[in-house]
Amino acid sequence: MLKQRILTAIVLLAIILSALLVSSPLPFCAVAVAAIAAAGWEWGRLNGYKDTGSLLMAIVLLVACVIGWQAGLMARPSPVLWCVVGGIWVLLGAWLLRRGVGGWAQVPRAVRLIGGLALLWLAWLAIAQARFVGTNFLLSVMVLVWVADIGAYFAGRAFGLKFTRSKLAPSISPGKSWEGVWGGMVGVLVLAVAWVWADATYGLSPVSLYSLLAARGWWLLVPAVVFLAAMSVVGDLVESLVKRSAGAKDSSQLLPGHGGVLDRIDALLPAVPLAMMLATAVGV
Repeated sequence: MLKQRILTAIVLLAIILSALLVSSPLPFCAVAVAAIAAAGWEWGRLNGYKDTGSLLMAIVLLVACVIGWQAGLMARPSPVLWCVVGGIWVLLGAWLLRRGVGGWAQVPRAVRLIGGLALLWLAWLAIAQARFVGTNFLLSVMVLVWVADIGAYFAGRAFGLKFTRSKLAPSISPGKSWEGVWGGMVGVLVLAVAWVWADATYGLSPVSLYSLLAARGWWLLVPAVVFLAAMSVVGDLVESLVKRSAGAKDSSQLLPGHGGVLDRIDALLPAVPLAMMLATAVGV
């Protein structure tokens, strides 16, 4: 199992980095289309659709991404859109987590399906626009999510329930603790400081999300990265809530040893649109 997990991770990393580091943003946008279409197939299955219905969900997302691509939306800044999408993620995430696993089944399936597909498409658009801003910018957002996850894992294992008496969301994801969340936030703060230093020292262009925010002041950078780390946790918990409601351990088995595509991108779904919201607000 470990060998399979490592091999899958190597292949995924090779694909992502190869597409990300070329000068043109188009290869990475195409990889993102494939990932989002696969996530749409998984979303259909998690909401009770069989193979044909789930495949239709993937096709719908694929077509929607192609239409957005052809319309030139990837290179067009959308500050108002990202403010709206960011607000939706904050309010929707809080509402879903408050209602819990039982509340998800009470939402009409058509609403769940359409809402999920819309958020997946918007996540693709945010990722594509972030790549058009620059490799350094998109990578800074992606690494923030990874560091928040890694920091939370190790802090949770080392300090879980040593400072608090209750877990983060025991009915949704029993393994997560508040200490883990705090550890992830500390990790992204260290990351932000290091990345701002690297941008300034080596003159990286275009600059990262952290340098864009730091240019307006550390008073903005610190709460912004903590907020993004918190929302990456919300994305992870929302997907766990949906899986638990569907009685599924993983969103699929498309990625051997890692589960499904949604399992790998759940934290990115709110984080990248919110990062674009912050970036466009400071004038990217």
